[in-house]
Amino acid sequence: MTTPSVDPAHDILRYDYTPLQPFFAPRRVAVIGATEKPNSVGRTLLWNLISSPFGGTVFPVNPKRSSVLGIQAYADILSIPEQVDLAVIAIPAPHVLSAVQQCIQAGVRGAIIISAGFKEIGEAGQQLEQEILQTARRGNLRMIGPNCLGLMCPPYGLNATFASRMARPGNVGFLSQSGALCTSILDWSLRENVGFSAFVSIGSMLDISWGDLIYHLGDDPHTHSIVIYMESIGDARSFLSAAREVALSKPIIVIKGGRTQEAAQAAASHTGALMGSDDVLDAAFRRCGVLRVNTIDELFNMAEVLAKQPRPQGNRLTIVTNAGGPGVLATDSLIRGGGHLTPLAPETLQALDHCLPAEWSHHNPIDILGDATPERYAQALQIAAQDPGSDGLLVILTPQAMTDPRQTAQTLIQTAQGITHKPLLASWMGGEDVAAGEALLNQAGLFTLPYPDTAAQVFNLMSQYSYRLRSLYETPVIEDAEELDRQRMEQILGDATACDRTLLSEWESKQFLQAYGIPTVPTYLAQTSEKAVEYAEKIGYPVVLKLHSHTITHKTDVGGVQLNLQNAEAVQEAFTAIQQNVESYGEPAFLGVTVQPMLDLDGYELILGSSPDPQFGPVILFGLGGQLVEVFQDRALGLPPLNSTLARRLMEQTKIYQALQGVRGHRSVDLAQLEQILVKFSHLIVEYPQIKEIDINPLLVSERQIVALDARIILYPQTEKQPIHPAIRPYPSQYVHEWTMRNGWPVTIRPIRPEDEPLIVQFHQNLSEESVYFRYFHLMKLQTRVAHDRLTRICFVDYDCEIALVAEYADSPAPQILGVARLSKLHGTQTAEFGMLVQDPYQKQGLGTELLTSLIHVGKAEGLAAIKADILPENRAMQHLCEKLGFQLKRQFDGVEAVYSTLQAPIQVI
Repeated sequence: MTTPSVDPAHDILRYDYTPLQPFFAPRRVAVIGATEKPNSVGRTLLWNLISSPFGGTVFPVNPKRSSVLGIQAYADILSIPEQVDLAVIAIPAPHVLSAVQQCIQAGVRGAIIISAGFKEIGEAGQQLEQEILQTARRGNLRMIGPNCLGLMCPPYGLNATFASRMARPGNVGFLSQSGALCTSILDWSLRENVGFSAFVSIGSMLDISWGDLIYHLGDDPHTHSIVIYMESIGDARSFLSAAREVALSKPIIVIKGGRTQEAAQAAASHTGALMGSDDVLDAAFRRCGVLRVNTIDELFNMAEVLAKQPRPQGNRLTIVTNAGGPGVLATDSLIRGGGHLTPLAPETLQALDHCLPAEWSHHNPIDILGDATPERYAQALQIAAQDPGSDGLLVILTPQAMTDPRQTAQTLIQTAQGITHKPLLASWMGGEDVAAGEALLNQAGLFTLPYPDTAAQVFNLMSQYSYRLRSLYETPVIEDAEELDRQRMEQILGDATACDRTLLSEWESKQFLQAYGIPTVPTYLAQTSEKAVEYAEKIGYPVVLKLHSHTITHKTDVGGVQLNLQNAEAVQEAFTAIQQNVESYGEPAFLGVTVQPMLDLDGYELILGSSPDPQFGPVILFGLGGQLVEVFQDRALGLPPLNSTLARRLMEQTKIYQALQGVRGHRSVDLAQLEQILVKFSHLIVEYPQIKEIDINPLLVSERQIVALDARIILYPQTEKQPIHPAIRPYPSQYVHEWTMRNGWPVTIRPIRPEDEPLIVQFHQNLSEESVYFRYFHLMKLQTRVAHDRLTRICFVDYDCEIALVAEYADSPAPQILGVARLSKLHGTQTAEFGMLVQDPYQKQGLGTELLTSLIHVGKAEGLAAIKADILPENRAMQHLCEKLGFQLKRQFDGVEAVYSTLQAPIQVI
């Protein structure tokens, strides 16, 4: 039983659905505030619109004039006799609300608010903004701004800005929060001959935000890459959802202002002290495949090179040069940026020896000497490209007496046609002497840079970007299912809440972690010295005593830790010493001690923690731990929840990771177990939002064991407002339920997971051509359906925008998926399209009905207004099922549209 709804895993670019079309391709535009006053915003806006070839009609709105610039003017937008698509508002802020109300009455779908004077002037302006936003949302009016330059869409000739010039058409989508920077970029682009598919000043993001525009440009066939100047991220979850989806098909490059702003520090935990807001933003960008750069030059270099060249598979670069010095400069830049020179393979060295003079460098960089001919360049490049260890190529030319830059460029272009699997960069040094050759390279689509060190840095950025995308494409391993002692966890949290405590003791924290399946050292609570001795005898010497307190967080700082206690007398003395050390902190500070074995500390002390960020919610920290954690600051940040792939990527960002793999006679620690501990930890902080901060420090790891030696958990005060939700929506386990098919088979209906990719491959192997045709409106070969890149889009879903349910049958030698149903939200609306596919052997078992019923339940729970799908005329079974479940069917020229309203059913389809 199937339906051919739009498949975001196959038809990635939804050209037929563009909710922001009124902004980028309007047919009728009104300028509210049009005037003839020289050098005014209203006059410039009107002139830019009427002098641009966008082909639409422009209506000036000015209640004091009958015409503006020779065009009939109207007193208000309600007086315009035609339906207006887009209104550009450039009037004083106090009058904007009235203009927005009139736009809604006139049926306008989009508005650009140029006007300033809102939240930037204080509380009164902020209140006015909110009134405008609430009014617009009630009237289904989308808005860009306020306080912005406007919008250009060069491919259509639209210039709805007050900039002095029009951008060139091209394939770069540019978004900026700074109107002043927009004008500077525009001047630079005209000088450098850079073109744009869209040029948007987003302003204060009152309504339309980064996510809305990223989705639009992701669906726009004219846009090949997206570059962003960002001052604030706004709605973090919306940005990450959009960026993660679009980054799979189009590069997103961001430059962010305010990197050096000092972040608030949380003194209660090491994790809080080690986190900065800019570092968290970096972690967010890594998570969704966005590349962050530091300069405007890098911003547009990366947009161009990623559009022209394939992504490298690693960070090893091979350099071919006719001069030693530039090769050295490129090498220095490469190594500083984290890249590596390709170690030339023996067969590569042998081939180069046959075609190069005896004096060549015999290593990478490959110096082919100053008298290099075009033919020598071509031969060296062909050989270097075939080296199995090379991930990219850089060709450097300096204009020496024997050099022919133009002919060498032509030869390089011909050679490059056979190099399609690795990026090829060129640095033609020398200004006017090499200009003709450089122009040929650029025209042929090869990326050129004037300086080799800059080229090496561009390669480093390319490899970083490729590394991030691989995290999105890699299939994680399935976690081992484990029963959790949730009753014990709830009891610990409940006891603390009942006493109005926000700090769990070390003993409580360890008990909590142990109940969640995170290994901790055996720990006993003793309130007397006699009890401490009793537990020490039970554990076996040597032991450790630590302060048990509900108020003191850092026990070492107050003498609250006694190590390597060898006998009962030492335990009694240690108990007394700890008690005396904290006497000055008051009676409640000392509640006894914890007793635990003195473990062999042969291994590495790590820290694993979480602390909240005001924009992104809980953030995970991993790195080198111990008492000097804040001194060395070898740590990496990540956003929960994690899977095994993301956990490994988090570890790889630290220096200690190299030691964890085994160094100097030490064998590798159990990295797979460490991965799963990180995954569990990430799920814990998502599932228990009442936890504000948590530290496991140290987490002792060695080739023999992984165990938490110390832990601290801090809860949100009951009086504090609701904690910030995670920026990435966790797995929606509320939609998991059991169901039985007509044949008696028990199945689990649950949301899809990235780990399901192998099962989805098997699922597609049991589909008939008819089922495939009904689902996708065309036949699709099995090899195409199970391609890894395609299945990545199917299994790695963002649960905010899309939820796919699978029906899993586990009572067999191996689990198998029998059916898949998907809800894909249409951007900018409360409507979703559904699609469904059931394996042919298991159709007519009620599974299709259960899956579609489940989708309806999900749609209602997610607050959708309607669910719809397009169905082929011959797919009678799906039409019958939809009618049975309350859908309204509407005949169309190419099929049937089925619509279900979650608000009231059935509904009238218009």
